[in-house]
Amino acid sequence: MSYVITTILGFKGIVLLVGFLVFVFCLRYSTLIFDWIETQTLGTRTYIQERLELLFIEIPPENLTMGLLIFSLTLSTFFLIFFGLWISWILGFIVAVVVAVYSFRLPKFVVDYLVERRIKQYQNQMVDGLTLLANGIRAGLSVPQSLGMVVNELSPPISQEFGLILQQNRIGLTLEDCFENLAKRVPTEDNDMFVSSINILRETGGNLAEVFDTIVSVIRERVRLQQKVDTYTAQGMFQGVTIACMPFAIAGIYGASDPESIKLLVNNPIGILLTFTALLLDIIGFWVIMKIVKIKI
Repeated sequence: MSYVITTILGFKGIVLLVGFLVFVFCLRYSTLIFDWIETQTLGTRTYIQERLELLFIEIPPENLTMGLLIFSLTLSTFFLIFFGLWISWILGFIVAVVVAVYSFRLPKFVVDYLVERRIKQYQNQMVDGLTLLANGIRAGLSVPQSLGMVVNELSPPISQEFGLILQQNRIGLTLEDCFENLAKRVPTEDNDMFVSSINILRETGGNLAEVFDTIVSVIRERVRLQQKVDTYTAQGMFQGVTIACMPFAIAGIYGASDPESIKLLVNNPIGILLTFTALLLDIIGFWVIMKIVKIKI
């Protein structure tokens, strides 16, 4: 009896000591902890909202926060039920907590992908857009009038970007500042070259139409080379995705045919260690393959 009491008191003492150390740590680094929490929540929301503005998508901040919370709770609940019914509720709870913490950041990758895709579409439209600008200037139109012709003739995203330049110019911004804002919204080498050339020539004078023709030829050659590189690297990217998905496919096959063998990977400490090691190596291998096959022009 005395041994049990001593054990309980000893356990309570350890719990109190750990709790006190955690309290001291949180008190000492409270500012950093709250800054980290704000970065992971409100900072993520602000980042997503800024990226959505680049896509010309307006979502109120409160609606965006509610959407992120619903997405996080739905995804964590799915993993809780899936792992709880298939393997164990303890593992399901652990996975659900991890998913709930990190799923709040998943939409960042989605909006980043959408922004990159929009920038690529804009870059592919620059040849037609600059050709129209050059033709408009040769016909005697001013730069704003030539921009308006591009807005009317071409589809988004270049029509939206050039339309925003005209809107900013109407409310009082100079064309130089409007083009600089365009370079910030669409940070590509071709766009920087276009913005720098048009701002310099508007100050010093020169033939804008000839400069645009030169830029068009450079962009056309760069796009042709990029398309050739994309064709050559598509096979490598497909192989990387296939190799990264193979462990999950094999685990699904074994789980369907022999569920007991899969449970050893999540119930046994050695199995859990091997599972996390395999996942880590799989992620590292996929990242390395994507870095190898991704070539910048």
